[in-house]
Amino acid sequence: MKMIYGTSNLNKLEDIKSIIKAHNADIEAISLKDIGFSDEIIENGNTFEENSEIKARAVKKFCENNNIEYDIITTDDAGLCVDCLNGEPGVYSARYAGEHATQEEILNKLLNAIEKTGDTKRKAKFVCVLTSFLKDGRKIVSKGECNGKIAKTVTKLGGLTYSPVFIPDGYEVPMSELNAEEYEKAHNHRDKAFVELLSQI
Repeated sequence: MKMIYGTSNLNKLEDIKSIIKAHNADIEAISLKDIGFSDEIIENGNTFEENSEIKARAVKKFCENNNIEYDIITTDDAGLCVDCLNGEPGVYSARYAGEHATQEEILNKLLNAIEKTGDTKRKAKFVCVLTSFLKDGRKIVSKGECNGKIAKTVTKLGGLTYSPVFIPDGYEVPMSELNAEEYEKAHNHRDKAFVELLSQI
């Protein structure tokens, strides 16, 4: 099965290839670069589901216009949702402190916002929604979540934007301080969404 995965980020592509291999799925994943897709997609949805579908439809239309063969098109939208902030940053996770904000600026804004609520549980989750179109036109939506809480301080910058403050359930330290094996096990919302997709194909 040939899958066009809606990303030009090679690290993200390798991530999905690792998930495919781990589940022994007979799927060959290629990126948007491989099909020559470089259009800007305006993600103006209010939910992960809406943004994921906007991307999937854009890729689908491109393939149809350019006679590009595929078995499945899959795109994702993901982000961090904090309970006491009513689900924020949510779909705005990447631009929570503005388009060109640094990781430190984003994390400081998040920690200050949580502090103002007075919440002590600091519960949060990473969410990933996959929207897939099969070549027969069928749409499949799948979702995965990684639950945890937000640390009170930033100890080590680097990695994914929110990994220095997100402590996954079952761990005592933020994701950025986990070794590679533990990180893969904990940062599993995309994996869970993909397993749900496989069960529906």
